[in-house]
Amino acid sequence: MRIALAMLIYLNALFAMEGKEVYEKKCASCHPGYISMSKLKENFQDYNNTLLKLTAPTLNQLSYRLKKSIGDPKGDNEIHRMEVAAFISEYVLHPDRQKSLCLDEVMQSFQTMPSLEGKISEEELEAVSTYIYDFDEKVLAEKGVHYEGFEKALQKAKQEDKIIMLKVMTKDCYFCRKMEREVMIEKEIVEFLEQDFIPVSIDISTTELPLGLQTELTPSFIFIDKNAKVLLNIPGAWNKMDFLDILREAKTKQR
Repeated sequence: MRIALAMLIYLNALFAMEGKEVYEKKCASCHPGYISMSKLKENFQDYNNTLLKLTAPTLNQLSYRLKKSIGDPKGDNEIHRMEVAAFISEYVLHPDRQKSLCLDEVMQSFQTMPSLEGKISEEELEAVSTYIYDFDEKVLAEKGVHYEGFEKALQKAKQEDKIIMLKVMTKDCYFCRKMEREVMIEKEIVEFLEQDFIPVSIDISTTELPLGLQTELTPSFIFIDKNAKVLLNIPGAWNKMDFLDILREAKTKQR
């Protein structure tokens, strides 16, 4: 069983690498890899794409929009992957502007992509579809905030004189996912948290909050000092600049 599992992990990693190579060879010239959501919003909403001058959606935009808009994102993962792969294959071979999943204000900056029929194989389409599907979560794991368990965080808070930032969420909370994807991945946020805070994430649909804490609002951000004293309890989703202000406020309450 262990050998079979190890082989499956190896094959998945190999397949992902092949998908990355297909992307770099046949997609990257038009579709950039990762650009933060704050920068993308600034580009399209404030500068009408004159800031970044993109010619096609970024890979993180594609990954997110495809998974959100095709099939049932909450259903069986393998079926969902197949549905997304089928859409990608059909669109790449037979581009149709009417079937684009981009927001209207984004799509108006782009031309319809040329067909890759005869220029990409079925195996390459399958590999790149897997790479695109996994890209959004992979970027979050690599660039986003890393969370500790609460007990370990409390020990570290005492040792390092840091504040625990407890993120209260549920997996089905739209604004929780929005915060994670758009704010908790921003470089300034990640660096600020790494310097002065110990992040903890708790899904209240499956786990009770520590210290007898209670809240039904998600997301909520509860800041706790090394002595397990609550410094601040802030509900809601925030943009990058507002959340930086919240972090600074929590710092001022630390003794």
